[in-house]
Amino acid sequence: MHQSSVKEYRGIQMKKREKVVTYKPSYIHDSAKIGKGTKIGAFVDIGKDVVIGADCNIQAHVTISNGAHIGDRVFIGPNTSILNDRYPVSKILTPPTIHDDVIIGGFVVILPNVSVGEKAVIGAGSVITKDVQKGSVVYGNPAEHKMSRQEYEYKKTEWERRMRK
Repeated sequence: MHQSSVKEYRGIQMKKREKVVTYKPSYIHDSAKIGKGTKIGAFVDIGKDVVIGADCNIQAHVTISNGAHIGDRVFIGPNTSILNDRYPVSKILTPPTIHDDVIIGGFVVILPNVSVGEKAVIGAGSVITKDVQKGSVVYGNPAEHKMSRQEYEYKKTEWERRMRK
């Protein structure tokens, strides 16, 4: 393996695009690092120096701006934009960080310089203007805390049970 094709991310060495499924057409910058097992839908734009962890699911029409960091097992719904420039067009980019096990619904906008905590859930159509705490469920424009991830999982389980009847 060439030195240029390996990057260390949180102590894990990742080969560039090892066992990554990408639906065409999509654009992935050559400098992007993507963990194995990640699936990338069609019409996805992944910018320069983006790091995406393992086993993520990125749906169609997602934009991930330069420098963004996304953890492991993150789901990103369709038509979501992860932005890095608070005052376009500026010379200072402040990409967001999305931690492990986050669920992001469709049509979400995540503004620059935001951190989305581990196991957070962001509801569809939300605009994320500030940090989202670990295990928090947020939605709205601007997004606000609505419940815990534990409450979300309970409601999801109950809904699935009712739907199976």
